[in-house]
Amino acid sequence: MRVLIVSGIWPPDVGGPAVHAPALAAFLRTRGHGVEVVTTADSAPGPEDYPVRWISRSRSPVVRHSLVALDVARRARRADVVYATSMIRRAAAGAGAARRPLVVKLVADEAYERARRAGLFVGSLEDFQQVRGGARIRALRRARDIAVRRASHVFCPSSYLRDIAVGWGIPAERISVLPNPAPIVPVLPGRDTLRAAFGMTGITLAFAGRLTPQKDLRLAIDAVDRVPVISLVLLGEGPEMASLEAYARERGLGDRVRFLGGGTRNDVLELFRAADASLLSSAWENFPHTVVEALAVGTPVIATRVGGIPEIVRDGQNGLLVAPHDVDTLSDAVERFASDAGLRESLARAAAPSVEGYAPDLLLARVEAELARAAGSRG
Repeated sequence: MRVLIVSGIWPPDVGGPAVHAPALAAFLRTRGHGVEVVTTADSAPGPEDYPVRWISRSRSPVVRHSLVALDVARRARRADVVYATSMIRRAAAGAGAARRPLVVKLVADEAYERARRAGLFVGSLEDFQQVRGGARIRALRRARDIAVRRASHVFCPSSYLRDIAVGWGIPAERISVLPNPAPIVPVLPGRDTLRAAFGMTGITLAFAGRLTPQKDLRLAIDAVDRVPVISLVLLGEGPEMASLEAYARERGLGDRVRFLGGGTRNDVLELFRAADASLLSSAWENFPHTVVEALAVGTPVIATRVGGIPEIVRDGQNGLLVAPHDVDTLSDAVERFASDAGLRESLARAAAPSVEGYAPDLLLARVEAELARAAGSRG
């Protein structure tokens, strides 16, 4: 079977699709399948034992999106099936032009995210599904629905997102829940060594991922500001990086909030292993990879109760959950975590065992089986 994988981000980018897409590519290669990738990047991705075709993000959005769709169409003609973990509309257009089946991993509602970025909508993801909206919002929804409905199968990392996607007119039998796998944790340096390498002293929280409005990191900074014994280290880049750095400086937080810039996936695991907890203050989420990664290395998670996060983070067991957009409840949870050594120890003990059922090979084998079914349907 020959598979074309489409992903908007790729290592060294940090984020869910940049974890899942290369993991699937490597798995498919070990199973004897042919793999090719289409992605976007700031510079040429590192070498792999399969072709990784990239379109520069320096191009204007219209040009970049058109080039992605054209490249997908061209590469898909040599493939049996197209698998998209982001850039779904471009993948659907390219797969359609090449007359190849499409399987999708849906990680978000692209229409909602585009409406938020354009300032067309400010409510929750759930509210977005209900309001009629103006002409531009309706156009975004139509484009989303056309693309996703073209897929022969749709994977959702959470039941939360699956229930939303069913409301887009996708037959329920064509959507299944596929949790994000826990990473295979490499041999990491000792925790004391890692803490020294990251310059951590005292109780330290960590964030890893794209610095975007979705993550609501001003809320995280405000919560840390209220608990003087806590520090926060952030790994990742994104459109909000400069403004967040300025925001932390304005509050005189100095070394208590530090931005490390971009890093590799191994850097993410090492950061989480060094930290006392992962902090995720998102306004909306589906099922973030970083939650599974933190738990896998034995680090509990303090997160907002949004999207599919409660499907893996259990309040008081392997982490703490709070309401979104609420600095009082988040800072209370951070202060509780900081002041209770017994709580920190019990949450940490439960972290890694809580994701033992998320073995990568078991979950990736389900994707392989669905790709084979889709590819077989061509005949």
